[in-house]
Amino acid sequence: MEGNDRKFRVFAKLEILIILLKKERMDLEKIETVEPFIINKNLGKHLDPEKTLTQTNAEGLPAVKLSQEEKYLFDIRGWILFEGVLAAGQVEEMRDFCYRLKYDTESIPEHHRSSIGGPLEQLIDHPLLLGFMNEFVAHPPLASQDCYGFRMDHSGLLFRKTGEGGFSPHNGNGILRFPGDSCVYRCIPGKVNAGMVRVAWELNPVEEGKGGTLFVTGSHKGVFTAPESLQSPDSPIWETYGCSEGSVLFFTEALTHSPTTWKSEKYDRVPVFNCYNTVNSKWHNWNPHPDHVAEMPTKRQTLFRPVHVAGNVIGGAYRD
Repeated sequence: MEGNDRKFRVFAKLEILIILLKKERMDLEKIETVEPFIINKNLGKHLDPEKTLTQTNAEGLPAVKLSQEEKYLFDIRGWILFEGVLAAGQVEEMRDFCYRLKYDTESIPEHHRSSIGGPLEQLIDHPLLLGFMNEFVAHPPLASQDCYGFRMDHSGLLFRKTGEGGFSPHNGNGILRFPGDSCVYRCIPGKVNAGMVRVAWELNPVEEGKGGTLFVTGSHKGVFTAPESLQSPDSPIWETYGCSEGSVLFFTEALTHSPTTWKSEKYDRVPVFNCYNTVNSKWHNWNPHPDHVAEMPTKRQTLFRPVHVAGNVIGGAYRD
């Protein structure tokens, strides 16, 4: 009898274990498929991001939605490169404008003398950029079909000739930072807010290892102090990229990254570095020329609206 009781207890424990394992598997499957639960100032009511996030840019072009693989890669790495996004004709026109901006400023109307001027304006709400920002930066309650759920924080032309530029590592550990610092990285199952995000449009080819931006992949989620070896650009911890002209690079400012000396003897580096942030946060002491903004389509102007939350949505209700 004792032997039978022992067997019964063993089988009972096995059955309980099987039930728990099945439940755990069901819970994991639920986490994999459930939509993120996002709330507004509406007593905890679930907000459906797809109903509010801006679906087209100022030129009426649909947002390019990221694939599951692209979202996954950006989340675990903190940066992602899209090759050959711009057509050859676009690249040539934009690159020529950048050279004029660098060497022949007087040939450009005053209010367009910036890295969002002339043909470069098309980049600030490009369909791929809109899709990326909707996924990683936009706040759904502050978005509508007439209004972007994010804002533009800065833009600059990072022009480099051979030997120009230097090494200056910074940031990382963004998942640990308190609110109030734009260089944060916040996530719940199925949803990420990447804080302030840099977008580099490379208008000339970049040869890998010849001066492109350096990254410590995954460091936006790091919890340890960086090792001393990271103070050298030759550390194997650093990663970088090569790409064709017309490619675009996205990275969260929560990631450890650094410029480095431009070593290419074939090409100048001609990247337009744009920066985006949440609507209620401003990092840079930068604003576009007001006359230029006044010329933009109405939806594009919402990238530069005031930095606050209450009532700061066009074509939507913040408390829905």
